[in-house]
Amino acid sequence: MAQNIYDNPDFFAGYSQLPRQIDGLDGAPEWPAIRAMLPVLEDKRVVDLGCGFGWASRWMREQGAASVLGLDLSQNMVARARADTADPAIEYRIADLETLELPEAAFDLVYSALTFHYVEDFPRLVGMIHKALVSGGDLVFTIEHPIFMAAAHPKWIVDEDGRQTWPVNGYSCEGRRNTDWFVNGVVKYHRTLGTTLNALINTGFDLRRVEEFAPTPDQIDRMPQLAEEMERPMMLLIAAHKPET
Repeated sequence: MAQNIYDNPDFFAGYSQLPRQIDGLDGAPEWPAIRAMLPVLEDKRVVDLGCGFGWASRWMREQGAASVLGLDLSQNMVARARADTADPAIEYRIADLETLELPEAAFDLVYSALTFHYVEDFPRLVGMIHKALVSGGDLVFTIEHPIFMAAAHPKWIVDEDGRQTWPVNGYSCEGRRNTDWFVNGVVKYHRTLGTTLNALINTGFDLRRVEEFAPTPDQIDRMPQLAEEMERPMMLLIAAHKPET
């Protein structure tokens, strides 16, 4: 079972104050890049893995999705999503992605934002998703970038020139990482970029697009604090397609 850190009261209190949880998708600087990677949603059956507060699930229905199933391990997340949603075509359930089994060929789109790096057995998850998609279906997801999460102590350091620098160590040593974020001992799983992409290819997906997120100049003008994101990629955005048979 994956770690259920989002039901830790201290973690959830801090997480709930992030701009992306207060302002929704508009508070996520990577959202325009993600949106550009999504297929046309009209009449699509969507599953949102790690749905959180349900921001993306509700947006997808607004774009014409026929139905959205939002899944999350956290009772806190699912309770908040249900409280903020008044749409019978959106259903939220508690589920562990480590053991999740979805019906075969039941969805046109599988979407996930910043969740898969909490899953230890990524190849199993990708194989299950492939089976759950219809022929011609799409997978669009974001994870923490391997450069961002590889280090034993992922935080800014200052180099000899006084410049903020992000440490990268143990990059090829894949596996569990214990980090401190709102609380101590948050468990994530590091995989190299090659391992992540090859898991998709080996499962039978075609890669449609890969983005290593960086803010645009306009975004930095509006939010100068985003300038540090130019020093290293924090997020990896991937669009994959299940070929038609």
